[in-house]
Amino acid sequence: MESEREIQLVRRTADGEIPPLFGPAVAEEVRAFHRSLPGYAPTPLVELRALAARLGLGALYVKDESKRFGLNAFKGLGGSWCLHRYLAEHPGKHTFVTATDGNHGRGIAWSAARLGMDSVVYMPKGSASERLENIRALGARAEITPWNYDDTVRYASRQAEEHGWVLVQDTSWEGYEQVPTWIMEGYTTLMLEAVEQMGADRPTHVLLQAGVGSMAGAAAGFLAGYYGADRPAIIVAEPHAANCFFQTAAARDGRLHGVGGELRSIMAGLACGEPCGLAWQVLAGCAESFLSLPDWVAAKGMRVLGNPVDGDPRIISGESGAATVGVVAEVMGNPARARLREQLGLDENSRVLCISTEGDTDRENYRRIVWDGAYPSLTKNP
Repeated sequence: MESEREIQLVRRTADGEIPPLFGPAVAEEVRAFHRSLPGYAPTPLVELRALAARLGLGALYVKDESKRFGLNAFKGLGGSWCLHRYLAEHPGKHTFVTATDGNHGRGIAWSAARLGMDSVVYMPKGSASERLENIRALGARAEITPWNYDDTVRYASRQAEEHGWVLVQDTSWEGYEQVPTWIMEGYTTLMLEAVEQMGADRPTHVLLQAGVGSMAGAAAGFLAGYYGADRPAIIVAEPHAANCFFQTAAARDGRLHGVGGELRSIMAGLACGEPCGLAWQVLAGCAESFLSLPDWVAAKGMRVLGNPVDGDPRIISGESGAATVGVVAEVMGNPARARLREQLGLDENSRVLCISTEGDTDRENYRRIVWDGAYPSLTKNP
């Protein structure tokens, strides 16, 4: 279908009711903890001046989370803070269990090992063997299940109940909100670093990837608290195959809407079909634009960041990490996207912030996409 090859947009009116959970005061406390961890350093905020000029933007910044704790992704922030908070309230020896597409599980395994705890990690069908082995290398028991991401979450939850393990999942549902709240709080360190690195150059637009939505919700909540009425426009991006926030925003009925099936996308870290309710509470209050993306947009972002313009720094960004830069490059660089550009309010005065949430966490697939332009997808560039 033609629509499967296109970027799709839902615009809605944000209701302005934002839970005061992830603001600057929380972020300061969380960052103080992260600063105490060996290997902590703020990840680079890269200004792509030449690319911004070529695309007709005022500025384009990319926060490069491939430099976080040696994990090649941002997820260690949430896992470490969550386990820290859990152990403060429940001291003792525990086994932590989670489901993951890769990065979250690696963050939990790393955090558990640092604390002398055990961890068990389940991954959905089709997960990359490199991501599995990276998790095992940190001492976790890890395996790939025969199910999609959301069914793997349910399996992990059952295993936690059967074995007395602690479920540390980065998505919420009724009766399970404290742990994902802690994980989301952990991500606020990322945004506190970013706004301090930008200084007076306040972003006008921030593009946020959503899988289950925990990073997007935490980032949006922080920005709303930090900037108040002057907060930037929040744009949420997901793959077509797992666009649960896009579907929820489009329904306009106050209910969460999931996506089932294979969830097949190169954006493995975003291939989650059921939205985090806590994240939606935040995004419903402050996000007005929701994008559903074909896979070729993420692939374009990977190539753009890996092949910089006129002296800009090179950024190695994985399939999920590069999705938002792919949006910016396509919307601003393709004259056929003028209408979408107008709807998003992007122009020569815009100062855009994107988060490269991961590096090449699946190096074989990274090379296949960037070198050969080859990847298993139903949504190729028109």
